[in-house]
Amino acid sequence: MVVKCNSLGLFGIDSFCVEVEADVSKGIPAFDIVGLPDASVKESKDRVRSALRNCGFVFPTTRIIVNLAPADIKKEGPVYDLPILVALLTATKQINADLSDSAFVGELSLSGEVRRINGVLPMAIKAKESGIKKLYVPYDNAFEGAVVKGIEIYPVKSVFELCDHLVGRALIQPTVYDYDMSDESLGALDFSQVKGQYEAKRALEIAAAGGHNVLLIGPPGSGKSMLAKRMGTILPQMTFDEMIETTKIHSVAGLLPQNKGLITTRPFRSPHHSISAVGLSGGGTIPKPGEISLCHNGVLFLDELPEFSRSALEALRQPVEDSTVTISRAMGRLTYPCSITLIAAMNPCPCGFYNHPVRQCTCSEDAVHRYLNRISGPLLDRIDIHVEVPAVDYDDLTANSKEETSQTIRERVNKARLIQTNRYKGTAINCNANLDASMFESVCVVDDRAKLILKSAFDRLGLTARAYDRILKVARTIADLEGKEVINSSHITEAIQFRSLDRKYWGK
Repeated sequence: MVVKCNSLGLFGIDSFCVEVEADVSKGIPAFDIVGLPDASVKESKDRVRSALRNCGFVFPTTRIIVNLAPADIKKEGPVYDLPILVALLTATKQINADLSDSAFVGELSLSGEVRRINGVLPMAIKAKESGIKKLYVPYDNAFEGAVVKGIEIYPVKSVFELCDHLVGRALIQPTVYDYDMSDESLGALDFSQVKGQYEAKRALEIAAAGGHNVLLIGPPGSGKSMLAKRMGTILPQMTFDEMIETTKIHSVAGLLPQNKGLITTRPFRSPHHSISAVGLSGGGTIPKPGEISLCHNGVLFLDELPEFSRSALEALRQPVEDSTVTISRAMGRLTYPCSITLIAAMNPCPCGFYNHPVRQCTCSEDAVHRYLNRISGPLLDRIDIHVEVPAVDYDDLTANSKEETSQTIRERVNKARLIQTNRYKGTAINCNANLDASMFESVCVVDDRAKLILKSAFDRLGLTARAYDRILKVARTIADLEGKEVINSSHITEAIQFRSLDRKYWGK
């Protein structure tokens, strides 16, 4: 007898439907799983066998074939344990239930408990799109699945509980998750705690308003890390679509906190400089998202930028430009989103005191040159704003004056982002940093004096076409912060100022 049961699989951050077919027939006792399963799926037969016996059910001593369709897509992970068990119980008539509008996902323990799995959110989204009415998931994944409205999510703790529900003895109540949309980023960290550094604060405000990348250069102890860690407190609050996108990536990676179905705060990731290129961009035999995707819609902070390996830094070039990272392996080609605000911090030399007004630099010119040249020109060109973070003066450090709070800065950022949202309505662009070159003429309207300043800077500084584009994007954001439609000379001058440090330190 052949019984069909619905399940779901993962490919990248997207899900696909899987039909689990169980055939129990006469013959030499055997249990085979077909349909391109990986090793963890093949091991399901041992977990299912033990779970059935330990829960008091009869494991059939006949010929069993389980097919996972479609058979041309690789199946991975223990998510098929639960649907295989349900299909076998139905095929052997140990339970009698209508499975046509239901789907099952979950890993089994040998005692019959249902364990947490990765990727329930994209599975729930796909199940709803496919017309499935009921999705049975592990109890610990219930809130994650319940984020999706229009489908019933049933939390399952054990095989006993599931079987009692399917035959109507003791019904499981579907999970209702009233998720809290409040932003938790405005916590202990605040810009009011940063004394001085007004130019760096201004640069980060512009970056937050337009989604631009920032490079902070300064001596040790000047506050570069302190500033970067507070960036999330001035970024605009996430939209619901951004929350779903970010949560999907964390769900697939298995990093979603328990009892938290939705990520409502923009991610902040700060990997150590020893990270590999694969760890940063993603990869593996079965590609998983890397750090650059895990901070999608958030901040990627790279402290001590020159200490990262050359391969890791060069792996950033295309994702920073395109907001996606594509990983190709023998099993397939996956594309993960990575729309990020990159903040990089570095010392100007190995000892950290090159060009310091008081401390003497102990590095040779060659050592400084080699250190700075660990950052390639093409990567430097992709960072919109370069800002120097000098050592804080004693007077600034001990001043009693009140610094601006993150909330105050964020209000200005939100106003600028609202202007951009209205401007780019109906397009895939959500901020000035993603502005397409074809729209420059209509969006970046520059007055005559500003054009002359920009032309002079282009010729004098030897700017590349990419640097020219990025100056215009930053100037557009500065104008938005002031509520101006036309970019004037002050906007252009400030934007050019944020592109001058590469000439000072790198001579480019």
